[in-house]
Amino acid sequence: MYEKRFDGRAFDELRPMKAKVGIVKNAVGSAMFQIGKTIALAAVYGPRELHPRHLQDISSGTLRCFYNMMAFSGSGERVKPGPSRRSREIGLVTEKAILPVLDLTEFPRTTVDVFIELLQTDAGTRCAGICAASMALADAGFKMKDLVAAVSCGLVGGKIVVDLNYEEEAQEDAVDIPIAIIPRTGEITLLQADGIVTREQLKEAISLAKRKCLEIYEIQKRALKERYEKEVK
Repeated sequence: MYEKRFDGRAFDELRPMKAKVGIVKNAVGSAMFQIGKTIALAAVYGPRELHPRHLQDISSGTLRCFYNMMAFSGSGERVKPGPSRRSREIGLVTEKAILPVLDLTEFPRTTVDVFIELLQTDAGTRCAGICAASMALADAGFKMKDLVAAVSCGLVGGKIVVDLNYEEEAQEDAVDIPIAIIPRTGEITLLQADGIVTREQLKEAISLAKRKCLEIYEIQKRALKERYEKEVK
């Protein structure tokens, strides 16, 4: 059994977090979200005409998310630069996680592109990217019914823990479960698992993730409020 976490945290304790919006000068909206040593930067561009035209949606704009880990960002070996199957998959799940709260019906036939760069990584990268992308879209001023908050829960040594770090993810029996929610409703917009868990363990992980996403949500909202207050002044 996993009795004590490697970094000394409680099993239900998040790593320290930081968030800031409006940090990329030429982007329509941008945000940085950091949890532990994992730092995600998101920049929004658009709406702009989508090409090729056969991909255009006549009733709404299209959200596209591009995920990339910088070559020097990894906790282990150097990350190979350029798109990969993993980065495309994470970009796609990020789109699916955010679309339920985003309204692009005012911008038919266009695309809104979100570029997510991981400057430094220590596990939980897709969740940090989702948090940053959600904030960046809000900073850009698009209609959203809420933000999306995300965190990774998981199973380490038979114990359900929140916000796994790299050392925990690397354990042979570890199961990583990224979860994203709409905080106001509790609806789940992302749920993945890279291993086998029981039904009860999954329920426990989801319940823990929902509680902790509310803490992340407060950090996200605070960053947006600080940006707005500065503009008003």
